[in-house]
Amino acid sequence: MMNHKKIEEYLLSMPNARLDYPFGKEVAVYKIDEKMFALIAEGSDPVRLSLKCDPKLALALREKYESVMPGYHLNKKHWNTLVVSGQLSDQEIKDLIFHSYQLVTKS
Repeated sequence: MMNHKKIEEYLLSMPNARLDYPFGKEVAVYKIDEKMFALIAEGSDPVRLSLKCDPKLALALREKYESVMPGYHLNKKHWNTLVVSGQLSDQEIKDLIFHSYQLVTKS
């Protein structure tokens, strides 16, 4: 199961991705061209990862998985928060990270 370090390594492997703390040290924000594509609540166990998501996919994921919920403190139509508890596979998490990254780079 992915931990904070492995998730962060994958997030920062995206072209031009960078880490920022615009909301304070409690929330790690991953950006591309000043646009957020992922957030991690620092110190969360299990890891709480928020990702941008297509609205229809976001709803489908929330219905399918207990560990996927509307984005915490974010636009609930376009963001999901994932509790990384093992319900989603590492590959599914990576796919959702890449989906979020693509949505931000295309906008």
